[in-house]
Amino acid sequence: MKAIEISGDQTRRFPARLDAQSLVFSLFLALVAFLVLTPLFLLLLNSLEIGKPGQAAVYGLDAWKQAFATRGIVKAIYNTFTLAISRSLIATAVGIFLAWLLARTDIPMRGWFEFMFWLSYFLPALPVALGWILLLDPKYGLINQWLTKLPFIENSPFDIYSYWGIVWAHLTTTIGIRVMLLTPAFRNLDAALEESSRVVGAGPIKTLLRVIVPIMMPSILVATTLGFIRSLEAFEIELILGAPAGLEVFSTKIYSFIVVEPPRFPPAAALGSFFLVVLLSLVALQRFYLGQKVFATVTGKGFSSRPITLGWWKYPAFAFVLLVIFTITVVPTAFVFLGTFMKLFGYFHIPDPWTLDNWAHVLRDPILLRSLKNTLILGLASAAIGVLFCSLIAYIVVKTRFAGRALLDFLSWLPYSIPGILIGLALIWTLLLIHRLVPIYGTMGALVLAMVISHLPLGVQVIKSFLLQLGDELEEASRVAGASWFYTYRRVLLPLLLPCYIVVGLVLFIAAARDISTIVLLARGPTRTLSILMLDYMVGAELEKAGVIAAMIVLLVVAAALTARTLGGQFSIRG
Repeated sequence: MKAIEISGDQTRRFPARLDAQSLVFSLFLALVAFLVLTPLFLLLLNSLEIGKPGQAAVYGLDAWKQAFATRGIVKAIYNTFTLAISRSLIATAVGIFLAWLLARTDIPMRGWFEFMFWLSYFLPALPVALGWILLLDPKYGLINQWLTKLPFIENSPFDIYSYWGIVWAHLTTTIGIRVMLLTPAFRNLDAALEESSRVVGAGPIKTLLRVIVPIMMPSILVATTLGFIRSLEAFEIELILGAPAGLEVFSTKIYSFIVVEPPRFPPAAALGSFFLVVLLSLVALQRFYLGQKVFATVTGKGFSSRPITLGWWKYPAFAFVLLVIFTITVVPTAFVFLGTFMKLFGYFHIPDPWTLDNWAHVLRDPILLRSLKNTLILGLASAAIGVLFCSLIAYIVVKTRFAGRALLDFLSWLPYSIPGILIGLALIWTLLLIHRLVPIYGTMGALVLAMVISHLPLGVQVIKSFLLQLGDELEEASRVAGASWFYTYRRVLLPLLLPCYIVVGLVLFIAAARDISTIVLLARGPTRTLSILMLDYMVGAELEKAGVIAAMIVLLVVAAALTARTLGGQFSIRG
């Protein structure tokens, strides 16, 4: 009888608790909507602003006319899409094959190979570009020097400062993200489908092309769309490798509008708004396509995930995967470190080319210490605040019946479809709008906010995938025993979720340490990070110093990635 009375008390209190909870969730939804949607709205609004600063607002299309009348803008848009399409096609084809080998076959060292592709995605773009400059520069690139010594080759066959040079430099991260996104999907495929194909006489490759790829088309389409969007936002490599060849893309055009004196914000906003509409249209088309299709990958007869036995072919497959990893990860990284010890970056043939002066000079520079401090602050703050936001969003979406959880899920995913440089540009207007109330424009807080917003999708999806594995019985049992929600979360869920949170925090730290495009328009002298300092050195043609900074960033990224793998175990980037 006593238990019945307690149950009744709990039932009578439940609506009041539910109303309070719904209010808190609604306020949190409003905060996320403000952080994600306000910058985009202000970006569009300010692209229509034609009035002078300090005067009454006047709206028109003058900024749009200026943006699209700028010399080379059509060519820049053409370059943006053709570069993205070229490397997306190559990376998707290679990524499908690599993901299938890692997830569905018995090649050795599959776990470590998957980690190396994950690491390749997080390697900063500029250090990778520096490594390939040492190898493929038409004047002093080491590979070009070796090849021109052959009797039948007179001129350097490779030029990193070209269209295909840019495509090649991007394949490191582009292939990496395809493997990251496709490997878990391939791993969850029912092996009975492959077994049925083998029964009728089809070999592994024919099964892959005729059975697996069509069935996996939704995942492939999602990975391709997300990778294509990330390709459109490319900035650093195009800025460094495209400038000598006169090759511009939309992100470098936006950057050129901002860095001139005085800055031309309205044309930059107009160009950003145009590409935002294009990107959201691509996302809408992708979601419409998936909504019209029905794909069945697992039958009701049970699930089998047995890997395919390749037999003798697993050794060539192993060699192929090892070669890809060596080419896109080890080679450019090794040459970045090699370049830091050169008197003249790239000139191997001069007498006594090696020196330690580059490291000594950079390590004595007070700007380095400030930039390192800023990087650590940005990384740690982004990780802490990002984990808090991502965990709240993931919990509300997965574990509650809040009416707005679908909208919250969509808002958390939306930043993935927005290039980093657009997020930075859009946040300029938001921070200026709220500057009197929250004066964080030009501070580290602005950079942290940009990083948290831009990496919400990754953090939320990883935590969601882990929360979906936790049954509701744990929370229900705790509440039946009279525990509050906070006590249940702290004593029951948090210990289980803590390793996942550590992984997400480390991933956000890595992203903050390597990012340039998201923060390049927001960073100022006092808030310069290592990545921005490296960009400054490269733009100033001080490649030796840039190489030292690049090596430091790579060491930070690798250390954080190894820590994430060690602590995160099976729920690192697999969800």
